[in-house]
Amino acid sequence: MSDEDFPDWFKKRTRRFPYFGGLPFPEVDEIFKDMEKMMENEWKEFTTNLPKEYVRERKLPGGRKIREWGPFVYGYSVTVGPDGKPVIREFGNVQPGRFGPEVKEEREPLVDVISTDGEVKVVVELPGVEKKDIKLHGTEESLTIAVDTEERKYFKEVKLPAKVRPKEAKSVYKNGVLEVTLPKTEEKKKPKGEQLRIV
Repeated sequence: MSDEDFPDWFKKRTRRFPYFGGLPFPEVDEIFKDMEKMMENEWKEFTTNLPKEYVRERKLPGGRKIREWGPFVYGYSVTVGPDGKPVIREFGNVQPGRFGPEVKEEREPLVDVISTDGEVKVVVELPGVEKKDIKLHGTEESLTIAVDTEERKYFKEVKLPAKVRPKEAKSVYKNGVLEVTLPKTEEKKKPKGEQLRIV
């Protein structure tokens, strides 16, 4: 990997500060050198483990070729669950790994799950996808969303907050947003405590 492979912001990252406040501090310069070397090694490790779809070359108007990576997406949403506790959901194609960030071929879409008295509604953002390319699979406890095209790959398995009847699910896809409504299974409420005999 040559210096040309690094983005411009990375190549311009270094400014040496051998003097701080008028006094020489060569140790600071050594710390910066160590940090730069560590970042360079991390970048090399990160870029060599990327799926091939995330690396491409582009020719600039002057004829010079540059290498581009991405897109890399990572985020999370925070909502309040039915029990009043926060629910945190990650999305994107970058996941924290044991040895640094890992880039997956499939991107996890942004998902919101809304539970009401009689149903569970799952709202999924799938920009740039045709309705025919969306594959849905439901069970009583989960919903799986998958898209696998040349341009877009999405995958997410959503654990549902209540048991549902997947055969009665209704789904609508419009403007890049998928909305799936699943009716809840009616559970017979059992009385608490011991049954008492009437005499």
